[in-house]
Formats: sequence, structure tokens, C-alpha cells
Amino acid sequence: MQTVILAAGEGTRMRPLTETVPKPMLPVADRPLCAHTADAAVAAGASELVFVVGYEAEAVREYFGDEYRDIPVSFAVQDEQLGTAHAVRAASEHIDGEFAVLNGDNLYDPESVDDLFDAAPSIAAIEVDDPSNYGVLSTDDDVVTGIVEKPADPPSSLANAGAYTFPEATLAWLDVEASQRGEYEITDVVARVIREYDVTPVTLSRWLDVGRPWELLEANEWKLGELERRIDGEVRGDADIRGNVMVEPGAIIEPGVVIEGPALIRSGAEIGPNAYVRGATLVGEDCHVGHGIELKNSVVMADSNVPHLSYVGDSLLAPDVNLGAGTQVANLRHDDSEVKQTVKGDRVSTGRRKYGIVAGPGAKTGVNTSLAPGVVLSANARTDPGESVTRDR
Repeated sequence: MQTVILAAGEGTRMRPLTETVPKPMLPVADRPLCAHTADAAVAAGASELVFVVGYEAEAVREYFGDEYRDIPVSFAVQDEQLGTAHAVRAASEHIDGEFAVLNGDNLYDPESVDDLFDAAPSIAAIEVDDPSNYGVLSTDDDVVTGIVEKPADPPSSLANAGAYTFPEATLAWLDVEASQRGEYEITDVVARVIREYDVTPVTLSRWLDVGRPWELLEANEWKLGELERRIDGEVRGDADIRGNVMVEPGAIIEPGVVIEGPALIRSGAEIGPNAYVRGATLVGEDCHVGHGIELKNSVVMADSNVPHLSYVGDSLLAPDVNLGAGTQVANLRHDDSEVKQTVKGDRVSTGRRKYGIVAGPGAKTGVNTSLAPGVVLSANARTDPGESVTRDR
């Protein structure tokens, strides 16, 4: 089964985390987001991986190279992001048989991807409580008969999860008309496949569309929770490592540190002394988490520094962020309501009662800065010493 992995988008809803890296390459536990997709495909029997790349394509090329886990890799370029059918059309020259299409910014449980491949031609679906906000599958005797977009009266509780296996004949049907939003939609292709073939619905056991920053937190909570304890780095003095914590070679844990899993401390990172790391926390390569820090349920990306006497909870720090001494991140509203964040100009509920900040690449805070829940610091943003930040910067 040749597998097309869509990884060309800019990830504008994930800004500022995607200022310098494509969304599929954002870190989820010990590898990029789209590497989890690739691993699920390989485990299901992929014979070749075809990555459709565009924005910051070189990052994807460098990571996967010509071969990934003994499976050949090729790349197709989508210069303009004009929809999913347009993306698959870009990959069509690499395809010479039945093929799968997976999204590089989605997480799938590997067993369900295996079921998807075995059932080809097939469509992945997820059971949802309110299908009216999705494309919903209609079925008859375990065969998909159609997909209805955001129906007022849903024909089932099966929402389209955007993963498919197609017969080779599909390649001739990719030249569809543009939709009202000016994109070439894969669902128009799927509609013809449904008319021509018996297409099997495959219900995913677990699935996550990682489109916004708080969903990247959720993705890390999922994958960090699957890690097993392994201590390969240097643990000094009376440091206390509890539960499923992975400390990679080259990482240093100083005396007085307490780490409660699930957590991953990547190569070159240094924690402590006297720091407290808890919850599902990722500390990236060459990061420094210093004296007296409490770091909870957060993602700290490569080369960032949280030097000393700070609290950071439920937050995402892009590469090269530096929090000044005494920086405090608030992650809980006093009215106990869900924290909101601005996404592409709109205030959106994160659905999370506890949620801290998003700091873009190169952002820096002055000493004793206070940051309110849901604040976004743009790339290279600065705060003054002692400043209380309640709006995006």
C-alpha cells in the first residue's frame, strides 16, 4: 500500500508555533507530529511513503530522507495549498497501484490504520456525539453510500476522519472542480469512488486532528503517556525520578530535581537544581530548566530557557524562547470558565479549564513578568521587567 502523507500546509491556526517550522514537524513526544503518522502507516504495511510538501518543505525532507524505517520515501511539491484533491494530484506521479491518504497533522492509533489498509477501498470515521459539525457518513450494510457535510439531520454518528484508501483508478478522477471556497476537495473524489466501488467505513479507536495550539498539548499528552521509563542521561545527587520518565543520553538532571511522569527530557537538556517537572511534559533538545522552576504539563521546544524561580503550566514554548527570572504563567481563570485564545483573529474557547500561554520563536520575557491565561506572545516578542501581560503581544 503506497501511502500519501499530506504535509504541505502552513498551519496558520497554529501560529506563532509555525513561524519557522511546518505544522507536521512540530514535536509530539520523541518525534515530529507527522512521524507518528508515518509510523502508523509503516506498521500497517506501507510499501512507500509519499510526502506532499510545500511550506518549509526542507524540514520534512531532512527528517525523512530517502528511506524511513526501511521504507522508501519520495516527495511531491504542492506549491500552492489549493485543497486536498490538489495535494493528492501533486503526488499522483509517484503512485502506481492502490494507495492510502493520511493527514500529516493527525494522530491515528496504529491498529485502526492497519484496519483501514486491510479494508481497502475504505474511509476512516470517528464516532462523535454531535455529527452536525462534520462531514457524516451514510452507510448501508457496512458500505458507505455517501458523505453529507454538516447535516441538520445526520444519517449516522460517523464523522469523516479524512483518511482513505483508494483504488488506482482514482488517479484519473483527481481533476475536480473548485469548491465555493476555491479549493479542490478530496470529498468530491471520494463521492465518485463511493459510486463506483463498495467502500468500507473503518471506525478509528482513537484519532486527533492537531490544528490549534492546545491540540498540540493534547497530542503530547497522548504520546507522552505511551512512553516507558528509561534513564540514559545523567541523574545527579538526590534527584527523584518518578514514574514513566524518559531521560535521553546527554541530558542532565541536577540534585534536588523531582520529575513525575509522563515526561521526556531530550538530549542536551539540563534540569535544575531544585526544579519540579510534572504532568505530561516535553523538554526539548538543549533546553535549560533552572533552579526553583515548576514546569507542569507543557511543551518546551529546542533551545529554550526557563532559567529560575518561575512557574509555567499548560503552555507551549517555541524554540529559542527565554523566560526571565521570576516569570509567572497563570493557567486558571478566577471565574473557572474555559480559557480562550485568539486564533486567526477570533477568540476561540480551548475547551480547557487550565491553559497557559503560547510563546513564539525567540520570544523573551523580562524578570518578574506575569502572563495571563491564553496569552500569545508572537515571534521575537518582548515584555518589560515586572510587566503584567493580559493581551496578546
